[in-house]
Amino acid sequence: MSREQEPAAAVRPERRRPARERILRAAARRFYQEGVTATGIDTITAEAGVAKMSLYNNFSSKADLVRAYLDDRHEDWLVRYRERVGPERDPRDGVLGVFDTYIDGADAPPTGDFRGCGLLNAASEMPAGHEGRAQVRRQKEEVERMIADHVTALLPGRPDAARATARQIAFLLEGAMVRAGLEGDSRCLRDARAMAERLLDQA
Repeated sequence: MSREQEPAAAVRPERRRPARERILRAAARRFYQEGVTATGIDTITAEAGVAKMSLYNNFSSKADLVRAYLDDRHEDWLVRYRERVGPERDPRDGVLGVFDTYIDGADAPPTGDFRGCGLLNAASEMPAGHEGRAQVRRQKEEVERMIADHVTALLPGRPDAARATARQIAFLLEGAMVRAGLEGDSRCLRDARAMAERLLDQA
């Protein structure tokens, strides 16, 4: 069958998606693979198959698009985490599920070759005091609170031990994620998961 004979959906399936979604998907791929600063608006619109005016009809500026990218990436991680651990998660499984969700992303990154945490990568390009850095900090704090809530449930009546253990696990996670990004695979995250499991056993 020639290209002319193919159904329209088979030729350009992305065209069926709303413009905003196509722009955000294209930006996510490019921002993650090449960096926020290095990725221009023209590159994003070309990959999304939209006019530049369409981008500005959906996002007021590149900064607005970056904010949407960060929020979308964080929300995607939360959805994958909830799907992985399920609604009736045991607190221990809840902690280890955080590592497992990051491992899943490292083994099968949705936006190209694995380069570590997309949030931290983006924040590293921003100057001190940039609103994007504050956005990423809030997102990371949310994950840390999730870990803390699970550890607190595992150590009832021991708030100091729970707080210290959760902090250690959160720092272990983020350090492993940075190193995993340099290595380009999930091995450091798997090692960190095993360390976190031992911390829970010893708490």
